[in-house]
Amino acid sequence: MLRLFGWLFGFGIFCALGAVAVGAVYLGQLSATLPDYTVLKDYQPPVTTRVHAADGTLLAEYARERRLFQPIETIPAKLIQAFLSAEDKDFYNHGGLAVDGIARAIRDNIMARIDGSSAIQGGGSTITQQVAKNFLLTSEQTWDRKIQEAILALRIESTFSKDKILELYLNEIFLGLNSYGVAAAALNYFDKALYQLTLAEIAYIAALPKGPNNYHPFRRKEAAIERRNWVIDRMVENGYVTPEEAAASKAEDLNVLPRQSGSQLFSAEYFTEEVRRQLGQLYGEDQLYGGGLSVRTTLNPKLQDYARRALMDGLIAYDQGEGFRGPVASVELGEDWGKAVWEVKPLSDVPEWRLAVVLEMGNNEAQIGLRPFAGPDGQPSGERVTGTLAGPDVKWLRPKLQDVLKAGDVVYVSQVPDKQGSFTLQQVPELEGAIVAMDPRTGRVLAMVGGFSFSASEFNRATQALRQPGSSFKPLVYAAALDNGYTPASVVLDAPLEIINADGSVWRPENYAQQFYGPQTLRRGIERSRNVMTVRLAQDIGMPLITEYARMFGIYDKLTPVLAMSLGAGETTDMRMTAAYATIANGGRRITPTLIDRIQDRYGNTVYRHDERVCDGCGVTEWSNQPEPLIIDNREQVLDPMTAYQITSMMEGVVQRGTGTAAKSLNRPVAGKTGTSNDYKDAWFVGFTPELAVGVYVGFDRPRNMGKQATGGELAVPIFTKFMEKALAGEPPTPFNMPQGMAQVWIDPATGVKANAGQAAIYEAFKPGTGPNLVTSVIGVDSNAFTSIEQQASGASSGGGSFFGTSAPVERPQPPAEVGGGNRGMPSFWPGGGNQGRGGLF
Repeated sequence: MLRLFGWLFGFGIFCALGAVAVGAVYLGQLSATLPDYTVLKDYQPPVTTRVHAADGTLLAEYARERRLFQPIETIPAKLIQAFLSAEDKDFYNHGGLAVDGIARAIRDNIMARIDGSSAIQGGGSTITQQVAKNFLLTSEQTWDRKIQEAILALRIESTFSKDKILELYLNEIFLGLNSYGVAAAALNYFDKALYQLTLAEIAYIAALPKGPNNYHPFRRKEAAIERRNWVIDRMVENGYVTPEEAAASKAEDLNVLPRQSGSQLFSAEYFTEEVRRQLGQLYGEDQLYGGGLSVRTTLNPKLQDYARRALMDGLIAYDQGEGFRGPVASVELGEDWGKAVWEVKPLSDVPEWRLAVVLEMGNNEAQIGLRPFAGPDGQPSGERVTGTLAGPDVKWLRPKLQDVLKAGDVVYVSQVPDKQGSFTLQQVPELEGAIVAMDPRTGRVLAMVGGFSFSASEFNRATQALRQPGSSFKPLVYAAALDNGYTPASVVLDAPLEIINADGSVWRPENYAQQFYGPQTLRRGIERSRNVMTVRLAQDIGMPLITEYARMFGIYDKLTPVLAMSLGAGETTDMRMTAAYATIANGGRRITPTLIDRIQDRYGNTVYRHDERVCDGCGVTEWSNQPEPLIIDNREQVLDPMTAYQITSMMEGVVQRGTGTAAKSLNRPVAGKTGTSNDYKDAWFVGFTPELAVGVYVGFDRPRNMGKQATGGELAVPIFTKFMEKALAGEPPTPFNMPQGMAQVWIDPATGVKANAGQAAIYEAFKPGTGPNLVTSVIGVDSNAFTSIEQQASGASSGGGSFFGTSAPVERPQPPAEVGGGNRGMPSFWPGGGNQGRGGLF
């Protein structure tokens, strides 16, 4: 027996050694395939990119995994205690593996085998093991993976501090609602920062690693509350909270308020989407959705709201004038009309309106039921609200309500001011448009609206819609002329003109009123938007020159050099037109429009900055009586500053006496130009003050005639004016700055010569070496011949009748007697009938 016992003992030792050897080989093979755990030192988790307005308002967040990295030092102690209580109470005491947890896991797996289950039972993992699994391994339930997890946990513990391991865990763990890490969970579940969370909220977040879907706040609310309360009980056991605190927290509801993703400011969806596209082009999709970029945009939320409201009101006013087109939908009322109208999806970015279903129809009055609001779970609330839709409150509707609506019809309504429970009818306009507001000194886009509703159409008409600018392009033609020898007092013949095209066809340009007005100064030509005169001017200076100016100003990349293009027949965008006008307002220095001021990476390093001007002296750290820093403007000068002032002054006349007079109500210096394309398909107004450059475009997405009254002056100028009234409220009027060296002379606006005392006149600015003529010289008579129209001009300087003016500066004379008021000394009337024929302006 002793010999047998010795043999068995020896055999056991041999088997044990064999098992150890096999285990060593097995572990060696597993270790050979282990990932490199040292990469955790340089681990950069995907982090949410956040986009902010100029004032810091959060505009949007972009992420595949919504995560905000939170250093361990900034994570509240209570939250750490909650996670330790729920997941690994001995975390700071063990070396990576928990013996009791492993024992429980072995027991659970043995019991599972006895019950006939072959699945690996989870549980028993420490926080360190979870870090190993989440960062370096897969989630497959196999013995190989569990053993690799344990090996990695031991190695991680030997390399990293406990705080570092916990920091990795709390920033990586998936907690549901696309939340990765505790900071993202706090925002997505409760719309709070970590330090704002209550004990009940902390405990609920700590309950989620076990399985977020198992404790969904809406689908499995009872299980979620039960698990949260279990976490609170564990915190009491571990001495982190008192029983009284626990009882109060367990009595609370979950109070989950899911946070929306994407755009956070309903009025800025077009702006934020354009920023998203630009970020994707600059850095690629991976950086956009995981690079943790911090983007500071140029958006002014207050101006954005004003722009949205002005554009919406303008589009609605036109659309209501066209009549009611019918309900949004028709539904069967059934037992619960709330559920029926709930199925009709509203415009999410027009909160002023609500969908409503007609419940009963009477004599020009309807009883309506409002679409229920959504609860936190995204489902309709149980509340049912009714109201009245009365015919007298729908002032734009010509027939009676019963003639256009019936029970079951779903329509948009809005609250009638000061009449509780009373609503008026609304409808989504078919007409679309865009508005861009820009700082003319920097090109920063302060507001941009690309259509009536982003929810209805994501197509951005400010940056993507290519439309004909019509006469709003003419200032570029006149600027090219002024830059090349003409003056505002130069005279061009407005008379019938025939252009023979290359194919032998004949083009006969016409004015809006289909009339001709004879010799006209450049100023009057732009104020009254004379088409034929503009074509004649373009013919004289040459289309290749105009094409180059259009390129320098950024309106077109390559304009076809045909005369029709001088009338705005080419296609461009509202953004480009606004930037071109901003260049004029900026004294001729090129403006590059931007929606982004600055971009920082996840570490706070600036990786992009729009403003490229050089600041000489900005790098000093302290003041030692040195002069203040000097900002050097290194942007390209594309237009003579004096020319920029002249064309600005001429466009002021457009507002004072021409096609943009609706903007006179602003009572401040405003320069701009209307535009209307052929067949009234596009209506424009682009204008500026020293503070703001604004471009407004209106038209149907599928171009069609908007009606004979749908001109830039009738449709676009009111939108511009309403926006500017709000945007510049409280700001004192600022005159446009005239460059030094220019001379101002009183000019007869009809002939362009120096005015006599007592004549109606206008104060015109001239560059050095130019000035008014003794006689009026007209270009365009008999092709290129000049006709002189003599006129007495007391005290006029010599000039010899040259079309281009005098050869020497003109002294500044006293203003003639009995000259009318007008802006900045300009008369409020014109000889020959003042505003006669305004209906014929283009």
